[in-house]
Amino acid sequence: MKFCVVGAGAWGTAFAVHLARLGRPVVLVPRRPEQAAALLATRENRDYLAGIALPESLAITADLSAALGVSTVVLLACPSQALRETSARVLAARGPGTPLKLVVSLSKGLEVGSHLRPAQVIAAVQPDIPTGALTGPTNAAEVARGLPAAMVLGAGRDAQAWLADVQAALSGPTLRVYTSDDLAGVEYGGCLKNIYAIAAGCAAGLGLGDNANAALLTRALAEMVRVGAALGARPETFYGLSGFGDLVATCHGAWSRNREFGQRIGEGRSAAELIAHRKTVVEGYRTTESFHGLCVERKIDAPILREMHAILFEGKAPALALHTLMLRGLKRE
Repeated sequence: MKFCVVGAGAWGTAFAVHLARLGRPVVLVPRRPEQAAALLATRENRDYLAGIALPESLAITADLSAALGVSTVVLLACPSQALRETSARVLAARGPGTPLKLVVSLSKGLEVGSHLRPAQVIAAVQPDIPTGALTGPTNAAEVARGLPAAMVLGAGRDAQAWLADVQAALSGPTLRVYTSDDLAGVEYGGCLKNIYAIAAGCAAGLGLGDNANAALLTRALAEMVRVGAALGARPETFYGLSGFGDLVATCHGAWSRNREFGQRIGEGRSAAELIAHRKTVVEGYRTTESFHGLCVERKIDAPILREMHAILFEGKAPALALHTLMLRGLKRE
């Protein structure tokens, strides 16, 4: 089984390093030729994953057609809002003899406007190839360094014939991959946790303490299950790696972009200002916009998500949002 990782940010690079360490044939495809040249020259991704040596066995090229021509599985490691365009590039670069059997998303965000999950976006562009999603509590630098981690690979019925083989190829001594046929639940969990990580950061920025943080995570999980189930996912999926696992990691990890973004907002910075000056993507920002629209459209009650939308897009003060949540009508747990 041969892999192609499209996108050489921190996560795409880290996963390519992981596959190369396992001895899997893998090609990393940066978007820009000059980035590919820099990675080949230095054998290090200094912009997104500094300090991690790229194995000599890891092939690097900006020629997407050449990479796809020898690949069985393609992993798309790009921001969720760029996924449609990236999928279109893959479709255009596929030759008639491409051995491609599965396209897997590494993105964690809903597409703004359509409210589609990553795998749905890929399937809309490339309906002839089975799609899946690989997600879970994984920090890119830790995976690249070979620290132990676990993930879940979700896929629909059309990919089940390949799933066990892909699972085995992705797994090794430092990364254990589970499988799920609840693709919607796996993806919704990975998307929603970014919103609640921003909320956890806001709480930290406000100095609310451990009691508030524990309450927030507990109620965030309950809301995640309620929203996901209303959208057709299985509730039990959210208690696994893509839900609870990723929620804990992203809300607590000092490395979390979403948490750090929220903390700065809690400390008094504006969301628009922070976004305008960032080099890296905060997936939870646009995902909050998309999920809020979806919940309004489907009449799904999601108080934490609603208040986060008010903070990020309506200028509501984080302290006032907390006040609103605390004074809601009382109810049974």
